[in-house]
Amino acid sequence: MTVPELAKNIGQLLEDSAARFGDKELLYFHHDERSFTYRQLNTRVNQYAGVLQQAGIGQGDHLAMMLPNCPEFFLVWLALSRIGAVAVPLNTRYQVEDLEYVLNDSDATGLIIDTEFAPVFREAKAKSPTVNIVFTVGSGAEDLGQDITQLAPGMPEAFEGSNPALGDLMSIQYTSGTTGFPKGCLLPHEYWLTLGFVASENMVEEDRFMCVEPFYYMDPPWELIMCMLKGMTMVATRSYSPSGFMPLIRQYNITVSWALLPFWILKQPESPQDKEHHLRMLLAGAIPKAIHKPFEERFNVALREGYGMTEIGPGIVMSFEDGHMSGSGSVGMPSAYRTVKIVDEDGQEVSRGERGELWVTGPGMFKGYYKKEEATTKAFEGEWFRTGDLFRQDEAGYYYIVGRIKDMIKRAGDNIAASEVEAVLHSHPGILSAAVVAVPDPDRKEEVKAYIRLAEGETPESVSPQAIIEFCNSKLADFKVPRYIEYRQELPATPTGKIQKVILLQEKEDLTSGSYDRLLEGK
Repeated sequence: MTVPELAKNIGQLLEDSAARFGDKELLYFHHDERSFTYRQLNTRVNQYAGVLQQAGIGQGDHLAMMLPNCPEFFLVWLALSRIGAVAVPLNTRYQVEDLEYVLNDSDATGLIIDTEFAPVFREAKAKSPTVNIVFTVGSGAEDLGQDITQLAPGMPEAFEGSNPALGDLMSIQYTSGTTGFPKGCLLPHEYWLTLGFVASENMVEEDRFMCVEPFYYMDPPWELIMCMLKGMTMVATRSYSPSGFMPLIRQYNITVSWALLPFWILKQPESPQDKEHHLRMLLAGAIPKAIHKPFEERFNVALREGYGMTEIGPGIVMSFEDGHMSGSGSVGMPSAYRTVKIVDEDGQEVSRGERGELWVTGPGMFKGYYKKEEATTKAFEGEWFRTGDLFRQDEAGYYYIVGRIKDMIKRAGDNIAASEVEAVLHSHPGILSAAVVAVPDPDRKEEVKAYIRLAEGETPESVSPQAIIEFCNSKLADFKVPRYIEYRQELPATPTGKIQKVILLQEKEDLTSGSYDRLLEGK
């Protein structure tokens, strides 16, 4: 099974869309009011490709990108697609250890970084020996490299370079694994084009799409590709604010958008303008059942849920026509070009209604984890990708997320490996052992809780919650730092010493009770 009508590569799609839609606006940036028509974006991408190629970035080279939501992110990402080089997007909240790890693990030979994040790289630079080409965006970091925005206008408006194939690598997208540091998902041009093509099937040329996610997430690139395929306009925001979401929807006549954390949007004060908009559909993940119908009724818009992963791209989606499923908790049915099945521990399909692990297959999925053959092998059973998530299917064919096999915390849009947080906690001299688990949260889906067993002679006063949080802040991105901390004299363990988290999770109905909450008590 192949996806029809795909361009040879992403760069070719940009070229084709510029020829088709010319002077129509493709990108508009809310924070600085910069905009690009299809033709202008293609020209500027060619100039950026020229700068990168002249600096020595060639086909197959890996360029890390530590940029906020700004035009330069898309300009560089698309320029790399023209060259045939590989993008390595970096979470802009990385601390020094995170940055060192990803730069080295990805074998990045170059880096483009906004000067806002220059202090982090200055500390990481000495332990990132492969990075020998650095470009900056903005002033104040001339010691690191030249500002690419000043170099690009002087380059030719046409670009003559390589012509990568569909199967060639476009990006290495880092996603937290179940053990240790994040793993780099190998995503070819076909992956991105397939994802954009599937999403575009529900769009029309007149749609105006608003991008609210951080650009280093996997969503914004396919959202841009979706727009290019249909001739749509994308409005991009610098950051996300639930209180500012609907005003922006109205300001820019948005018809479709991703709604980050719809619970937060619904918590905003009601307004006579709630139904005054041009929206026809909002997309979201992890919609709480109880707020689904109230959200749709208040804002008079279809809110549709889906399930996907960095590894598989599109997975399961709720169609626009399935309004009767709102509030059911279902994430829909398999998307186009994806086949799924629910299996037991022996890999045998279960009957409808029974729980099991979701396996997925189809064209344009990831090619494995970079330099981690063992992890890649474990992730697949033949052609089937093992998601590690537990599902069930009802008699009508709709799929529901039940739970998770993997020891992963899904907080808002971030995946957090419990073992990575535990490794940091174990490095604290006053902590003997720690167990990190996910606890339910109405706003962020899940939050991070740490059970702490102190070393002999230590007390919650000598190793306070504030001290633990400060220690974690120095070594982890802020979204990985535990929100809840509970001290324990003992942690339940197997005879081999493995902590039995299932016992901890079953001890009480409210896992946050009796815990230090850094958001409430840390004020």
